[in-house]
Amino acid sequence: MYRRKLSIFAGSTLFLIVVTSVMVVTTSQITRSNLKQNEIAQSLLTEHLIVSSTSYRLFKQLTDELIFGRDANQAEVRNKRAIIEQSIAKIKMLEEKQRQALGAVATQGTIEDTNALSVLIDDIIIEFRAIINKADSKRLAQQQRVQQLLEVTIDNRFREAINAAVTRQSNVVATLNARIEAFNQSLFWYSVLLAILAVPIVIFGCYWLVGILYQPLNSIRLGSEAIAQGNYQYRISRGFDAEFDAIAASFNSMAEELLQQREQVTNATRELEFQVAKRTTELTNANKLLQDKDKARREFLADISHELRTPLTIIRGEVQVTLRQQSITEEDYQSTLKNVLEQSLSLSRLVDDLLLVARFESGKLRVTPQTVNIREFISETTKQIQTLIERKNAALKVSIQEGLSIAKFDPERIAQVIMVVLDNSLNYSNEGGTIKFECYLIDNTIKIMICDEGEGIAPEMIPYIFDRYFRGANSRSSQGAGLGLAIAKTIVQSHGGTIDVVSTLGEGSQFTILLPQESPTDG
Repeated sequence: MYRRKLSIFAGSTLFLIVVTSVMVVTTSQITRSNLKQNEIAQSLLTEHLIVSSTSYRLFKQLTDELIFGRDANQAEVRNKRAIIEQSIAKIKMLEEKQRQALGAVATQGTIEDTNALSVLIDDIIIEFRAIINKADSKRLAQQQRVQQLLEVTIDNRFREAINAAVTRQSNVVATLNARIEAFNQSLFWYSVLLAILAVPIVIFGCYWLVGILYQPLNSIRLGSEAIAQGNYQYRISRGFDAEFDAIAASFNSMAEELLQQREQVTNATRELEFQVAKRTTELTNANKLLQDKDKARREFLADISHELRTPLTIIRGEVQVTLRQQSITEEDYQSTLKNVLEQSLSLSRLVDDLLLVARFESGKLRVTPQTVNIREFISETTKQIQTLIERKNAALKVSIQEGLSIAKFDPERIAQVIMVVLDNSLNYSNEGGTIKFECYLIDNTIKIMICDEGEGIAPEMIPYIFDRYFRGANSRSSQGAGLGLAIAKTIVQSHGGTIDVVSTLGEGSQFTILLPQESPTDG
């Protein structure tokens, strides 16, 4: 409905604009055409005056030539004739344009009379030449011809021709001016009539549009203010034309969506507050964990200082006691040197472990993969711990997948990993327990599983057992510097593999080592 009403109003306004524009364009064109024709007529008047004045001066010079001799004023005569010819040519061109624009009726006789004027001037010049050439003939006859030429031909015929041309162009100018005046009068009354018709139409149309638009627009304004104030339950009433009803429906739908979004924001805020509280708790726990780790670090520094001090103290004591003795046997020297060697080896192993971890963290740890026979490698490695197994009255069951023959890794480093895990399992195993050692090949990955039946690992300790300097709470796990499993993880990662543990408290633990069948050269 509103579209049709607006279309009617826009169409009426557009019609008035188009009519006015056409009138303005037409007026402009007609005015420009009339001005151009008026300019042509004025130019023609000017050229006729030039022809008239130049011709009279030419005739005077020819008369002087008749009186003073044939050769008098020849240059001036030729110059005047050239000016007259140029003016007549220009007059003919302008009269052609005038006839094309105004028609043959309005310009009747202009071109023809100009041609006759040109012929008349030529005749007068020829007559002058003829009289001059017969200057020696009878003077009476010559005087009569000169009188005839001056009084009849020039004073009557030539002057009448010039006056007639000027009069015609004056009439053309007067006609053009009358036409312009009449057109201006018509334009004035047309403008008055158009204003009388257009002003009421525009006023009525604006009043009509304001009347039919105000109420729905006011409803939309009130709805917008309500929404801006946060009243998302406000709804715009309907019952207007179809366009405003569609706007009202869209507005009400928007208000409904905003209401739902506000509820979602409220719920999201509550969820965010919950998550913030949860994250705060997690951060608090993480901070506590960091504090615990920092405490463990400080304890480790104390322990490592003790670990380093003990063998150094023993070495110093053994050497001092031996040096103080006045007489000492070779056996005493051998005993002292043996103790010093054992303590030095202990110190060397501790320093090597620290250096290994430091190199891995700095990216300088290098491994040297070699082609290894798996069965021979596992057999040689497990022999190294056989004595400890026998001391604990434990059993080691080794199972190797059929067909698994060779792999490529650093045998010395991987043997160190296996020894660390087996030693850890022995420490946690009960007297007479069984340790299972299994090795498989799955998708070009070597899988080593070491299972014990010991006391297991507490769930809260499992995430940290591979950390540096971490040691369990009981007496057995607190032996050493807490670097064994950290070193094992370092070596496995340098081979591009992983190590993990699954443990159940009171039932035992299972360590799983995954290595690529062909490890990378650099760790």
